[in-house]
Amino acid sequence: MTRVMSCGFALIAAGTTLVSGCALSGDRTASTQTRVEPPRSQAREPYFNARSHTAEYAGPGRDEPPPQNINEVRIGWFGPADLTHPTAGQMWAAATMAVDEANEAGGCNGLPFRLVPAWSENPWGTGIRDVTRLVYDEKVWAIVGGPNGPSAHLVEQVVAKARLTYISPVSTDKTANLANVPWIFSCAPGDHLLAPILADALVSQAAGAGFAVVSCTDHDSRVLTTELLNACNRLGAFPILHVEFNPGAADFDAHIERLRQAQPGAVALIAGPRDSARSLIAMRRAGLDMPVLGGPAMGRRLFAETAAESAEGVLFPLIWHPSAAGDRPDGFARRFERSFGFAPDYTAACTYDAVRLLIDAVHTAGLNRARIRDAVRALSPWPGVTGPINWDPTGQNDRPAALGMLRRGQVVPMPQPKPGAGPGAQVASPAAR
Repeated sequence: MTRVMSCGFALIAAGTTLVSGCALSGDRTASTQTRVEPPRSQAREPYFNARSHTAEYAGPGRDEPPPQNINEVRIGWFGPADLTHPTAGQMWAAATMAVDEANEAGGCNGLPFRLVPAWSENPWGTGIRDVTRLVYDEKVWAIVGGPNGPSAHLVEQVVAKARLTYISPVSTDKTANLANVPWIFSCAPGDHLLAPILADALVSQAAGAGFAVVSCTDHDSRVLTTELLNACNRLGAFPILHVEFNPGAADFDAHIERLRQAQPGAVALIAGPRDSARSLIAMRRAGLDMPVLGGPAMGRRLFAETAAESAEGVLFPLIWHPSAAGDRPDGFARRFERSFGFAPDYTAACTYDAVRLLIDAVHTAGLNRARIRDAVRALSPWPGVTGPINWDPTGQNDRPAALGMLRRGQVVPMPQPKPGAGPGAQVASPAAR
């Protein structure tokens, strides 16, 4: 239930804008609500800056001898083990491809690597049990996977106690790494690195007409939206409208009408790949043709296929493009497409890097959990197909992202700005290209 108010004035209390007014239209069910974001107060120096602190493991385990009488090296996979899964099928394909290639090269001193999967579509229900089974029953040497931020947080809680390395391929939620758990690493750049790129482009596309933010209420969308609004704040820019909708919403009429009334010069649409696509389709069908920008979810194959022609010209932070690995006949993208019959998106490339990096760490450290963690940290900067993976003190890849666009269903990297160019200098209007 959402209370819909006729607004007369705004109250600012405790750093949050509370919208108040003289009339209430009553309680009614709605899938959207409008929020007005105030300027943040001047930043103060934190008492403790977790991002500058390197969490190290100083406990026991490094002297443990390798196990005897094993016939395989098990790597835990937390995610759907299903090529047809809409959001994680590409990740599973890339993980199996990385393991197959490692085994073709001789495995680990003659022992084959094997992915041991565990997953629940309700991760916070039975997912904890499944991750615990991987650690204590299957006795995996490390865990890779997690298709989103919440699943990364879940695995983090287990590995922190079990003292086991976890590499998250695609989560951009920086808070998982800011927990100061020395066992977690994230291959994708964090939202704090993606948001400034998106904010620069958003302000540029709005061209002085003001911009709106339409965001979903799921965890990953919320944390990216927070970073985006902070980045816009630093540019001295604030949305003229912020509308939220629930995951899986079937009716977008309410927020489309609000957009029609506000007439923003550009819209930031922050949601998962399917929700982004469905919201964008509704906007285009309603005749809203202003530039639309989104989060990295718009770089997923699921978004491009679902949104189809409605996605033409959308802009988003680009985590990976095949050109990053070179257009060689034996390049990752071509090998992937030959194996599975479809082109990889950034989730596949990041997962391939996560598994191959872990395998390199096992080769370096041997079969010892603590030393595998040390090797994952020490291998940075590691040359992946997505580009160099360089851990910051929290274990997150600090490689900056670029800006990408969808053209005829294909991801196209945008030109990089010239040195000294101002915000948004690399972004031309989609209509002008």
